[in-house]
Amino acid sequence: MWEVLLSMHLLQNGDGPLVFDRWRRQVTGRAGRVWGGVRLLAPPRGYSPDFLTPTLPEPGGELDDGIEALLSTPRRRLRADLTELAEDRRVPAWGQRLADGDVPSLRVLADALRRHHRLAVAPFWSHIRARFDANRTAVGAAMLNQGLAGTLPLLHSSLRWESPILYVGGEHLGSDLHLRGRGLRLVPSFFCWPGPTLLKDPELDPVLVYPVDHDPLWLAGNPAAPPAAPEIALGALLGKTRATVLRAAADSCTTTDLARRSGISPASASHHAGILREARLLNTRRVGGAVIHHITPLGAALLHGNG
Repeated sequence: MWEVLLSMHLLQNGDGPLVFDRWRRQVTGRAGRVWGGVRLLAPPRGYSPDFLTPTLPEPGGELDDGIEALLSTPRRRLRADLTELAEDRRVPAWGQRLADGDVPSLRVLADALRRHHRLAVAPFWSHIRARFDANRTAVGAAMLNQGLAGTLPLLHSSLRWESPILYVGGEHLGSDLHLRGRGLRLVPSFFCWPGPTLLKDPELDPVLVYPVDHDPLWLAGNPAAPPAAPEIALGALLGKTRATVLRAAADSCTTTDLARRSGISPASASHHAGILREARLLNTRRVGGAVIHHITPLGAALLHGNG
């Protein structure tokens, strides 16, 4: 449900062009036909009703579980969230019926969310899931080796832990959330951009939604263009081995994986990664005992022939 909502935001606000523009071009037009007035509930910036992203009892549920939870939203929650939305922007005419708990209006909303998911999220799910898996592995290793205090800053640069307070940066966040003994659920998100977000109502189960690392080239394949040309030019610029290392790091990986993908020794991979990092083409971070390399937007643009 978070991916459905946040992808609606990105279709409208144009954020993260290097990562999401190709996706937007594929989706725009198809998804637009199914939104109707639903886009008014998910504006490009600012508040979106909390009931659009219900928290399930157990993580890992399917879309149908989220839709069923949304359909079961209490009338007082619908009214409170839509009243909050109406303070900043126009609510669609059917919003009043929705606020009254009108079942047909809820089902229209649910159907629109299903169609948006089918067109804008589901076709890309294998890649999205792979990013989630990579994030879970990195965060799990950090939690085991560094504990909570060492893990939270790895989730995003805007997070800062000063026990017992977690500071979350962002212009859209401007208040304190007191957990009062409740746990904080960490929710990785593909379409969360540029930084973490929270539910607005402090009485709801606390969640922190944060963006996973991205491969800027995830939709760069273009059969109509000869892919070898930019790679040849890149090899002439960086050298064949270093260009291969940069390509290998397009999907975040450890130094060992970088060496294996490039066909060189780990020591050589580390050396070339260091040079690429100094040129701001790669970023490197340590997670537990592993060193993770991932390509920067500048490196992605150069690799794709747009540098």
